[in-house]
Amino acid sequence: MSSAAEGRIMTTETNTSDWYRQAVVYQIYPRSFADANGDGIGDLAGIVDHVDHLVRLGVDAVWLSPFYPSALADGGYDVDDYRNVDPRLGTLADFDRLVDALHSHGIRLIVDIVPNHTGSGHELFRKALADGPGSPARELYHFRDGDEPPTDWTSAFGGSAWQQVDDGQWYLHMFDVAQPDLNWDHPEVVAEFDQTLRFWADRGVDGFRVDVAHLLKKDLSEPLPSQAELDAADKTVGNGRLEDRDEVHDIYRHWRQIFNEYDPPRVAVAEAWVPANRRPSYATREELGQAFNFDLLQAPFRAEELRRIIDDNLALAARSGSSTTWVLSNHDVVRHATRYGLPEELRDGRQYVLGDGHTIACDADLGLRRALAATLLILALPGSTYLYQGEELGLPQVVDIADEYRQDPTFFRSPGVDKGRDGCRVPLPWTPDGPSLGFGSGEPHLPQPTRFRDLAVSRQDADSRSPLNVYRRALRLRAQLQDGEDMEWLDSPQGTVALRRHDGWVCVANLTSTPIDLPSGEVLLTSADLVSGKLPEATTVWLRPR
Repeated sequence: MSSAAEGRIMTTETNTSDWYRQAVVYQIYPRSFADANGDGIGDLAGIVDHVDHLVRLGVDAVWLSPFYPSALADGGYDVDDYRNVDPRLGTLADFDRLVDALHSHGIRLIVDIVPNHTGSGHELFRKALADGPGSPARELYHFRDGDEPPTDWTSAFGGSAWQQVDDGQWYLHMFDVAQPDLNWDHPEVVAEFDQTLRFWADRGVDGFRVDVAHLLKKDLSEPLPSQAELDAADKTVGNGRLEDRDEVHDIYRHWRQIFNEYDPPRVAVAEAWVPANRRPSYATREELGQAFNFDLLQAPFRAEELRRIIDDNLALAARSGSSTTWVLSNHDVVRHATRYGLPEELRDGRQYVLGDGHTIACDADLGLRRALAATLLILALPGSTYLYQGEELGLPQVVDIADEYRQDPTFFRSPGVDKGRDGCRVPLPWTPDGPSLGFGSGEPHLPQPTRFRDLAVSRQDADSRSPLNVYRRALRLRAQLQDGEDMEWLDSPQGTVALRRHDGWVCVANLTSTPIDLPSGEVLLTSADLVSGKLPEATTVWLRPR
């Protein structure tokens, strides 16, 4: 079947404000997707060149990680201009071509918005430095006087959360030193992002992924707490000094008014690392509309735990009136094909090292088998599913990157104990040969391991049982079956989960280490081949009962 025949052309029926509630969204980390000009860095033209891959895969939308001008201190999340394209990645004209290319196949576009901090090269921060202490420009950030750092706070990437400038003042950076935090109590900051949201919505963007949505509002009144006091605070009640404050929702209610200026209204999803009970507020229709559910990123591959997480998040979504989001991998965590192959006691969604820096042995075959089973399970659930580029190829985490190639500030600020996130950001393999395995014509910005050759798109395309073709069949079938948000649990053997969807189709996931009897019915899809009519270990099946 041709790519065009497999795509979803937008129709009156699908062009609604609720399209996101059951969507499959594919995250593109642009610097590692495809390199059209051969400089080793992925770009917007490279994405346009591979829209057919997204069409054949069958996704509903693309989430595009930051593509803005940036010094790349944190993979593009240090933004120096919110309303432009990094010249290394293309131009605004290239962005417009990407929007048109995706929309022509019914694929919507969500872009990353990074409102907690700018890059240190942003004109607002450069003006703050130039104008000096006491200037209006410094009020857009959090500057403090003192011979020593104002507090002992640590940044998310390690080290102090305060950086001193030449005139002696200190500025707050919750992440890298090149990411100064904005002061969201200042009306000029509010206006900056109002303009940015409208700029991209006017260019045809369908929605926004809001980076660290819970951090924007801060209480920096004296006396400032210690890091120990911050750590000891009960996060389930919210209103922390630096995070998840109730007044942050005023920002998102205001943004919702902007989103609703458009037809259909623009959508948004919050990245809010907050306790589950605090998540629904971000996801209401009066605010962003959705919030990421990251619970699966650190969950063991056990039936009772997965079922609890599913129940909890469906209930949370009902509280907010939203639909939940299912996520197994993204640009910040260990790829789930590797994570599921690690010993359970060492399985951490955000790291793949022990405290002393030694890597952990991984059962790659088991990890991939479990990853495919987990993917088919979440695709059977009500709600939207967010996929990360390369997971459709079964790509593993790359842990053996030489230190001289590493880019993640986590690695440099640990220093070196946490290997950081580079291992899930290695460029995709499109072919089994060439200097960058089809990613581009030159050496890639992060080295690809030789094992990527066997996982290349062109090689998997010809293998009917490859991870890529399992994903393709699953997304095509899901688009036919997914109609409504009803679900009920079915009785099933211990160590398995079974559920029925609205029109009677059934999903059974065998999370045990032994085969189980297959329920009677027409088999629609399996994550691995059946064995003697049984559902093997670490395998999921979709079927329609007879």
